[in-house]
Amino acid sequence: MRQNPARRTALLDAAIEVLARDGSRGLTLRAIDAEAEVPTGTASNYFRNRDDLLGQVMRRTRERLAPDPTVVAETMRAPRSEQLVTELMRQLVARMRADRSSNLAMLELRLEATRRSRLGEELGGFLAAEHTELIDFHLDAGLPGDRIGVALLYFAMSGLLIDDLTVPEISAQHDTDDLIATLVHRVLTDPR
Repeated sequence: MRQNPARRTALLDAAIEVLARDGSRGLTLRAIDAEAEVPTGTASNYFRNRDDLLGQVMRRTRERLAPDPTVVAETMRAPRSEQLVTELMRQLVARMRADRSSNLAMLELRLEATRRSRLGEELGGFLAAEHTELIDFHLDAGLPGDRIGVALLYFAMSGLLIDDLTVPEISAQHDTDDLIATLVHRVLTDPR
């Protein structure tokens, strides 16, 4: 197993592009080599098997999609309000749109995880922990809403992002900023 971290990252980034463009069936070691513009056989030196490859791709997409801590810290200087939650959701959409390939690759990985138990366990565990961390961050930061409201916001934003990535004609029918503001308002101010 090769240990060149820069080469491994380049191969994983190439795998994300292949997965986003060609889907799971198109994700081969040869396709990764071609995308990364390295000699044929290079990727086989970095990934033990397909499960190893998919697990590493999953972890790399999460790295690429993580918010910049400096931007989060700056944003969180604002008063805790519905407007701040709206801004955080707008930043989420902007971040997802900026790295469309990682998001499409994650959708492919989610589908592949339904067929590969090892990936399913790893991805399911990671996403469940991330879901809890997002809710805890929201509540610990003193943002408006309760645990159920934040979970609803998460699920609604996930749906919006999936449509925005896969069928943009649907989201193009609406102003995304207005949708987000209305969503945040309705979810976080429900008296029940």
